[in-house]
Amino acid sequence: MPEEIARKLFYKLNEVCQITDTQPYVLRFWESEFTQLAPTKSKSGQRLYRRKDIDLVLSIKKLIQDEGLTITGVRERLGMNGGDQPIEGLYEPAPPPPPDPSRALEAVTRELGEILNLLDETDRRLGVPRRSGRD
Repeated sequence: MPEEIARKLFYKLNEVCQITDTQPYVLRFWESEFTQLAPTKSKSGQRLYRRKDIDLVLSIKKLIQDEGLTITGVRERLGMNGGDQPIEGLYEPAPPPPPDPSRALEAVTRELGEILNLLDETDRRLGVPRRSGRD
């Protein structure tokens, strides 16, 4: 494992595998066993892990490999007896995925069009001549 993990908001599955020296199938299995390990998914379905997810993977790996604990033992050791309780200091809800820029632009364009229509309607009611450049 590298001494310093690059500071990024999200890490791809292969990056997490390299950092934690685990295989992709192991991470996917652990996701099914530990609900706290829930990477965000991109629009294309690619898993995006946060630094806290990497810390959790490293903790799970250490407990299984170094201490010989079972999945149940790891849950108990990390205080996950109910299966969905957060680990103090390790887990916080994933931020929502970033908005799609093209949809955001469409929404802003639509709202600006509505504002211009309201302004034109107000001008018409007040008898203000049409502004040049507006058709």
